[in-house]
Amino acid sequence: MLARDRLLEGQGAIVTGASSGIGAAIASALAAAGAAVGVNYRSGADAADALVREIRDAGGRAIAIGADVSNEDAVSRMFDAFADAFGRIDIVVANAGLQKDAPAADMTLADWRAVIDVNLTGQFLCAREAIRRFVAQGPSPGSPALGKIICMSSVHEMIPWAGHVNYAASKGGVMLMMKTLAQEVASRKIRVNGVAPGAIRTRINESVWSDPDQAHGLLKLIPYGRIGEPDDVAKAVLWLASDESDYVTGTTLFVDGGMALYPEFRDNG
Repeated sequence: MLARDRLLEGQGAIVTGASSGIGAAIASALAAAGAAVGVNYRSGADAADALVREIRDAGGRAIAIGADVSNEDAVSRMFDAFADAFGRIDIVVANAGLQKDAPAADMTLADWRAVIDVNLTGQFLCAREAIRRFVAQGPSPGSPALGKIICMSSVHEMIPWAGHVNYAASKGGVMLMMKTLAQEVASRKIRVNGVAPGAIRTRINESVWSDPDQAHGLLKLIPYGRIGEPDDVAKAVLWLASDESDYVTGTTLFVDGGMALYPEFRDNG
């Protein structure tokens, strides 16, 4: 049995949206666990290259792969680039996502479509390509699973979020897409799971956690009493990608400090 810090020795992993934030933490964690990692980016080429250098300097294996996950040809080319570099693809973490926020009455169709195209359709395209590749490759020499897919969701797959209807709809869609795919491909020994982060300290919400008053208000929504870190999410993804979770499929793992526990009801509503 592999040491717990090398759970993914010899496996290959693609992480989308991996040039910063949660995606970068996931890519680093998978590489440290022994996986060869494809660091996908859309616009952060310099950051992706820097992360690849960091992984390689630590003795890991990685390449940067530019691709728009909402474009099916680009997704196929991304998988080809990884396979050319490392061979097998064992793990796909569909993490790429974005927000374009506005009240529903003011939201443009373009902003609705942009978020759905990346957050939901992009995850579908990556999952579909992963399934095709897993089946074509055949059994894995290093894992009882034929392949593992991890979909990045959010607490807003279950918590409504006024002013963010496109984002909430995309994450609700990710949840049922993940469960449906898991049901469909479990008999082929492909595991599909989701991770639902709560408030995580990344650049996208820096204006909130860096302001003491806003951070105080946010903490009222987190029973555990702290804002999450990208590494909190990366550790959950690592577990789902490893054989430690081999009997787990079709499940969303919430990494939210209890945000989804309706904390407003702690004092009996």
